[in-house]
Amino acid sequence: MPASRPLSLLDLATVRGSESIADGIARSRRLARTADGLGYSRLWFAEHHNMPHIASSATALMIQHIAAATSTIRVGSGGIMLPNHTPLVIAEQFGMLETLFPGRIDLGLGRAPGTDGATMRALRRDGTEADRFESDIMELNGYLAGYSRIPGVHAYPGHATRVPMYVLGSSLFGAQLAAKLGLPYAFASHFAPQMLVQAADVYRSSFDASTSLLGPDARPHFIAAANVIAHDDGDIARAQRQAAEDSWIRNMLGRNRTLSDDDVVMLRDHPAGQQVLGMLSRTVAGTAEEVIDWLDTFAEEASADELMLVNLAPQEDVQHRSLELLAPQASA
Repeated sequence: MPASRPLSLLDLATVRGSESIADGIARSRRLARTADGLGYSRLWFAEHHNMPHIASSATALMIQHIAAATSTIRVGSGGIMLPNHTPLVIAEQFGMLETLFPGRIDLGLGRAPGTDGATMRALRRDGTEADRFESDIMELNGYLAGYSRIPGVHAYPGHATRVPMYVLGSSLFGAQLAAKLGLPYAFASHFAPQMLVQAADVYRSSFDASTSLLGPDARPHFIAAANVIAHDDGDIARAQRQAAEDSWIRNMLGRNRTLSDDDVVMLRDHPAGQQVLGMLSRTVAGTAEEVIDWLDTFAEEASADELMLVNLAPQEDVQHRSLELLAPQASA
């Protein structure tokens, strides 16, 4: 385990190849049960829409399903795309989750729509909702903290449940906002690594406990995300990395056409393919020792208080083995 930092997981709830959506969800459930027994701190799911290979669009329902199948690991959103919703509804949903699973629910909040423009319009959004992100967080915090910014309106359930909130992002905007509000910040370096170090610096230097929604004793908490594949055989891990990268190229560049294996090989050297691979630059694959050494260096570079791992291996048995080899209790 990287030097005494909590290890958490982001599950992209991927539906692979010929799997059904039910198959993908069942695989996430099995992985969650493995993580639950190995001492990981938290497990998050993300809101995405109109993506056939991702099964977590109804994020609160996914969290409920996984929390019911586990016993100790925290389960939450990484994240709920707040501009797609009203703060009152999110307070009610996550208040219900906290009521059902006390002390085990996290609420990570993102500003992006989590989808394309046409789907955003199908969600009855026009893009301007993101301009209200800060005020919506303030309103949401009020419901969860037990007061309301709208007189006479309260979230039931949700009222005074104090579900922990996290700001998510991949830019300096999120870092500055999280610092201003005195909230923990999680950076999406698993697919948007370019501004990781700068965002960490801005967040820490700007953090203002005097205006924190958590009170004057709040301290900065920075979470950095990375893709990992660990295996007893490093060559297997590295082959899984290449297969995962090829899958990303297919999903990102083949949305309206079928890419052959030869197409994918060619695209790996094409500027478009290089751009996709650049998104995955914060990825490590190898033996447990190699991965842990890399994660230690990564955590120091990012000044991370916590690492959020994305289990990138396509094969389920390799995913489970990665969890086992990197488990917090393995080196406790």
